[in-house]
Formats: sequence, C-alpha cells, structure tokens
Amino acid sequence: MTRSRRIRLQALRFVIFALAAAFFLVPIGAMFEFSTRGIGINSARTFSAWAAIPSTPELATAITVSLELALITSLLMLGLLLPTMVWVRLRLPRLNRIVEFICLMPLTVPAIALVVGIKPLYIWISLNFTDSILALSFAYLILVLPYAYRSLDAGLAAIDLKILTEAARSLGAGWGTVMLRVVVPNMPTAILNASLLSASLVLGEYTFANLLNYENLQVAIQYVSLVSAGTSIAVAVASLLFAFVLLMILSFAGGRLQVRSPGQRA
Repeated sequence: MTRSRRIRLQALRFVIFALAAAFFLVPIGAMFEFSTRGIGINSARTFSAWAAIPSTPELATAITVSLELALITSLLMLGLLLPTMVWVRLRLPRLNRIVEFICLMPLTVPAIALVVGIKPLYIWISLNFTDSILALSFAYLILVLPYAYRSLDAGLAAIDLKILTEAARSLGAGWGTVMLRVVVPNMPTAILNASLLSASLVLGEYTFANLLNYENLQVAIQYVSLVSAGTSIAVAVASLLFAFVLLMILSFAGGRLQVRSPGQRA
C-alpha cells in the first residue's frame, strides 16, 4: 500500500468515526442540555432534574426491577440457548437450520403481535402463579433470541467444538464440565456480547411492559415525563450512559479473557 493511499484510508476512517460519533453524541448532548435547563429564559443551569431521580419512588423501583430483568433474561438466554446450540452442532447437525430459523423468527413478527399472542398466557400466570414483573423475563427471552443466537453462533464457529468436547469426554468429563470448563472459557467474547445485547434490549423495552400492564424503566420514564420532562430526560440520558459504560467494561473484560484463553486451552 502506497503512502498516499494509506493517508486517504486513514482520513476516510476518521471521517466515518467522526460522523458516527456525531450521530450518537449530538442527540445525547441535546438531551443533557435540556435536562439541565432552568425554568426562565436567562436562568442558570441546574441539576435539580438529576437530583430528583433517586427521590422519585417510581424511578428507583423501575431501575431496580429493570436491572433484575436484564440479569434474569441474560441468564435464561445462556442457560437455554448455549447448551442447545452445542448439542445440535455435535449430535444433530441437520437441525441447525431449524434452530436458526426458530431463533430468528421473532425478528419477523412485530412486537405488538407477540404481545397480543402471549397476553392471555400472562393473564393466566398472574391469576394462578405470580403477578411479579419478573415474569416478563420469559417474554424478553423471546425478543433476545435472534441477537444472542448470532453472537453465540459466531463464537462457536470460531472454535473446534467437536475436537474440544471429544478430548474432554475422553478424559472422563461430564457434559456439565464440558460446558463450564471447555466451551465457555473458549468463547468469552461471544458470551459477553450476547449478554450485553440481551441486557440492552431489556433496559430499552417498552411495548411488552406497557401492554401487559407492568412498569419497567421505560414505562416509568413515560409516566414521569407527564409530570417532569426534565427528570424523564435525565433518566434517559443516565440509562444511555450506563449502557455505554457497561459496553466498555464488558469489552475490556472480554479482551482480557480472550488474551488469557490460549493459556487456559493449553
């Protein structure tokens, strides 16, 4: 590659990065500016909207519940999807396309149609078992399947799954040991990416919770916006920043795990 071509390529990368950064940061900056805006025209900046977040009971409860939903949904996704994908790849490779089709199907069905379909089930669950909002994790599991499947599929495709599992089984390891000590340590980045996508989708979900009469973070933000627009915008900015920080933490942790994984395999 010539020097001039290398410079043009670097300039193109910088322009694309700057445009992408502006696409994400300009709206967030505008939201932050609005949340700190005073009441009067020439009034000073105030952080009263941000200070009101912990003292608003609806928001505090909704934030806690949404984080619990994100954690439960991520664990359910990994517990259901990862062993299924491993088993299908090893024992039933002909069903791989069928499993992929089932996991990607929620992308083709509108969220409102999914809610209408499962609402009678949730009415029955609330009457016979529990009316806790944590039951939403089963509905959210359906929503996160397409994104989690793609991430885990890329991770499984990057390792020689058959040789690793056969070696572990020949040494006397059970399937639980194979999953926890062979498969998982060899694809940490894929698992972290799937968990991050699941958590981000749960934290930003509104349709299911609203139509099923549950109050998660997004529903609480909508309610608070009727009383205090500044506080609702402040919560929205805080949730975006939280997702960004979580992404950075998981990316850093995934990179360190990926560097250590060759030594673990050896």
